[in-house]
Amino acid sequence: MFYLMDFDPIKPDIGLIFWTTVIFLLFWGIVGRFAFKPIASALRKRELDIQSSLDQARLARQEMANLKAENEKLLASAREERARMLKDAKDAGEQIVQESKYKARDEAQKIVTSAKAEIESQKKQALIEVKNQVGNMALDIAEQVLRLKLKDDQAQQTLVNTLVKEIKLN
Repeated sequence: MFYLMDFDPIKPDIGLIFWTTVIFLLFWGIVGRFAFKPIASALRKRELDIQSSLDQARLARQEMANLKAENEKLLASAREERARMLKDAKDAGEQIVQESKYKARDEAQKIVTSAKAEIESQKKQALIEVKNQVGNMALDIAEQVLRLKLKDDQAQQTLVNTLVKEIKLN
């Protein structure tokens, strides 16, 4: 017969405790072996993966910081190079302007000197021309005066004799 009346869940029987403990330990061993170990190894693997990802992220962050610092250095260097190039270009431009001024001044001086020499030459040439014209005019006047004075042969003969004597004396 079946004793249903003696069963009390609050006061379990020693056999029930024993078999419950044995079944629990067996269950715990089986679950521990087939479930907990893979779960624990999966958790360990996940922890390692997370740690690896964190390390990689830290390295990437550090590399980004290094690249940013290097980029800042390159930008600063490029700015300095640009400033130096602009300064060199400005200096070269100023030097070209100065050289152009000096060349223009020298060229102007040469032109002024050449113009003065040309003016002096033309002035001398004009004076010579005027002297020649004055001389020609004097000769023409003298010729006309002599023609008027020496219209007769006697006057011409007297003039020639006087000139010959003056030439012999000189």
